[in-house]
Amino acid sequence: MALISIPSSTLSFCLKSKPTHHIKPSPKSSPTLCRKNLTSPIMSKALASTSVIGEPRRTGNHHANLWDDDFIQSLPNLPYHAPQYSERADKLVGEVKDMFNAVGAADSCAQNILKRLQMVDKVERLGIGRHFEMEIAETLDYVYRFWNEISKDLNTAALGLRVLRLHRYPVSSDMLEQFKDKEGQFLGCTSQSEEEIKSVLNLFRGSLIAFPEEKIMDEAKAFSTMYLNQVLQKTHILSASLSQEIRFNLDYGWYSNLPRLEARNYIDIYGQNSSWVKNPNNKKILYLAKLDFNIMQSLYRSELQMISRWWKESKLCKLDFFRHRHIEYHFSGCAITAEPKHSAFRVILTKIFTITTCIDDIYDTYGTLEELQLFTDVVKRWDHPPIHCLPEYMKIAYGALYDTIIECGQEADKTQGRDTLHHVQKAWYDYLDAMLQEVKWLSSGYTPNLKTFLENGKVSSASRAATLQSLLTLDVLPEDVLQKVDYPSRFNDLLGLTFRLLGDIRTFKAEANRGEVNSSITCYIRDHAQSSEKDALKYLNFMLDEYLKELNFEYLKNDGVPTCIKDFAYDISRCFHVFYKERDGFSISSKDMKNHVQQILIEPFEM
Repeated sequence: MALISIPSSTLSFCLKSKPTHHIKPSPKSSPTLCRKNLTSPIMSKALASTSVIGEPRRTGNHHANLWDDDFIQSLPNLPYHAPQYSERADKLVGEVKDMFNAVGAADSCAQNILKRLQMVDKVERLGIGRHFEMEIAETLDYVYRFWNEISKDLNTAALGLRVLRLHRYPVSSDMLEQFKDKEGQFLGCTSQSEEEIKSVLNLFRGSLIAFPEEKIMDEAKAFSTMYLNQVLQKTHILSASLSQEIRFNLDYGWYSNLPRLEARNYIDIYGQNSSWVKNPNNKKILYLAKLDFNIMQSLYRSELQMISRWWKESKLCKLDFFRHRHIEYHFSGCAITAEPKHSAFRVILTKIFTITTCIDDIYDTYGTLEELQLFTDVVKRWDHPPIHCLPEYMKIAYGALYDTIIECGQEADKTQGRDTLHHVQKAWYDYLDAMLQEVKWLSSGYTPNLKTFLENGKVSSASRAATLQSLLTLDVLPEDVLQKVDYPSRFNDLLGLTFRLLGDIRTFKAEANRGEVNSSITCYIRDHAQSSEKDALKYLNFMLDEYLKELNFEYLKNDGVPTCIKDFAYDISRCFHVFYKERDGFSISSKDMKNHVQQILIEPFEM
């Protein structure tokens, strides 16, 4: 597959002189972009930390690639790609479809609705919902017809609100008002029985799919969060599986809960519930989920090995000043989608994320102002091969960028039936301009106001440059539809703004320590002279929360954009929440991110 394998000769022009492991710039390079800020204690410390041929260079001192190429290439082939496994999976899919048709047939209307919702929720949590798209649509159409009549039970109402809203049915959160008393407390939540706990857990899950100005959703979230945390202190009333389910939902919520990550965890959670597994139908569904997961993981491994070969052939591995996270990025694509037909999406996302990280570290830390201006100009001319005046490390970065965008563009054009390169080029030109603007601010010691910083930052976050080509492989997007999910849409703006705010909130201290002193935090303090860092973080977290609610609304509204495009674009934004959940996982991937990679890409389920 040409998309995944680049001949080693492709980038030979970058290596006319054999580089050392750490690509070094010419001794004639211009002074670093930070030299004007040497009076800053933070900047002085950052500059003193590294030196290349007598010239200070800032680096992030990031840890090396955790996934040795020999290890990746030596991963054994899983047997699950063999025909007998897919045949077994197909048989089980047919049996589960029969379960959909039979669910709730002998129950009252209210119980029928609840069981139908639980069936949909179950297969989606376990990562096998894609096999039952028609059954899910028919089930939810049925539920929606009776929605106003049967939403009197908290468990049904909370679960239905979440499931129907995520499938773009126009359901209002106002129906939760009926479950509050005069003091604003949710009724009937005092017994802490297992049934009640599950109802409040569904209330918590539903409250996270909030839109702007939905006060009731904020109240539901606050109440359910407090309730569930209190319940966790009383372990004697919880089964191990229910306790694990509550902890998982509180920890990962909605924004950090990628589809395949959720499936991996729920397979474990349901597998621990011995009473649940005793049901023969549940046992079949769980077995299908494990089998499906392993079949997909065998595909991921072959993609992973091709990505590892591309990593070496692109020569990016020679540039040791930037974060080597290509394996973690492939986890991102695989955690979003399991379908074999989306292989191009996963591979393109991995490659472009990797190159974006390289260029981000060049602009943020390693490059000089003169080099960065030159690099920006070269990219805008779209020269090939790159002109000789680029430093060697930039030739490698530019070569990887150019060849990968051309290669991935050919794959995208197969889906679109037209040339889309101009859209991608514009996204990259804008991205580099925004990055260069931040460099100029830093070089001159200027701190912009927060509004100006975020207007630029939504572009420098790279949300558009890093994701556009992978999205173009998914479905046909005519120009008028493309604009609803790409520039100049509000959806695109919100993706960039949430990327920027989330990154700044999580990384501003580490970035300041290495000389990147401008962030949303410093800009807020500039605007509010009497404010503290704590004040800034409180305000920015509030702003992020409000933007995320608006993003939910833009994501879930029906505007003619193919569902998979919005789903995957939204899930890419959720990848950022996963990376930033415990720490800056882009910089420190040796802890939780390593575990995620092992779960999704390395460790199959025992069958």
